[in-house]
Order: sequence, then structure tokens, then C-alpha cells
Amino acid sequence: MTDWLASVYPWTKAFHVMAVISWMAGLFYLPRLFVYHAERGTAAGEPRDSLQIMEYKLLRVIMGPASIATWIAGLALVFTPGIVDWTMVWPWTKAAAVIGMTVFHHWLMIERKKLARGEGSTGRRYRMMNEVPTLLMVVIVLSVIVKF
Repeated sequence: MTDWLASVYPWTKAFHVMAVISWMAGLFYLPRLFVYHAERGTAAGEPRDSLQIMEYKLLRVIMGPASIATWIAGLALVFTPGIVDWTMVWPWTKAAAVIGMTVFHHWLMIERKKLARGEGSTGRRYRMMNEVPTLLMVVIVLSVIVKF
């Protein structure tokens, strides 16, 4: 099995990068939709209805599959011989940040349901939370590229 993982390593890495880009795009955009929803989509009808459809489809059609693909390809990379040296710090910081990214994704799912019920937070809070994926991305990229 590990020989096979080594032979498909470039393909797995490419698939992982594409999945991460798709997932991150959603993680950056969905909180922005929440800002619009909280500030302009509180009354029944438009734009609330359109925002709810956009939020739902972004989560279920793009972000959900991309996060699963990211995890599967990432785990395949972890199990590829010679790729990860667990005695270094970087795999642990990356793993912690990826888990944080996943927790943030699940928080977004909860918030989407709250907004759909008219119980969402403020636009200001969603603006602040929009910075979370950026901070996690910085940790992940520095971990993987610098390998401290």
C-alpha cells in the first residue's frame, strides 16, 4: 500500500492542493455572505431568500465535498512514506490548524442554520470571524513551506 501511495504522490499532492483551494474559497466567502445576510437579509423575501440558497449551496455543493477531499488527500499524503517527519514541529502545527479549520467549517454550518431561523449574529461578528481562516491558512502554509 505504501509503495502505491509513493507512486501516486504527485497526483495526490495536486488533488490535495486543488481541494484546499476550493475549500478555502468557501471558508473566505461564506462569512461575507453571512455579513450581507445579517445586515440586509433580515426581512422575508429578497435578498434573504437568495442569500439562504447561496449559503446552503456553497456549504453543501462546494465546501463539504472540498473539505472531505482535502482530508482524504491530506491523510494519503501523511501515510506516504518519507513525507512527514513527526519529530519536527511543523506537522503538529499544521494538523492543529487543519482541525481548527474543520471546527470553523462546522461553526459556519451552525451559523447558517441560525441565520435561516432568523437567530444569527451581527454583521460585525461575522466580519471578525472572516479573519479566522486567514490566520489558520498562514499557520498551515508556513508550517508546510518553512518546515520548522
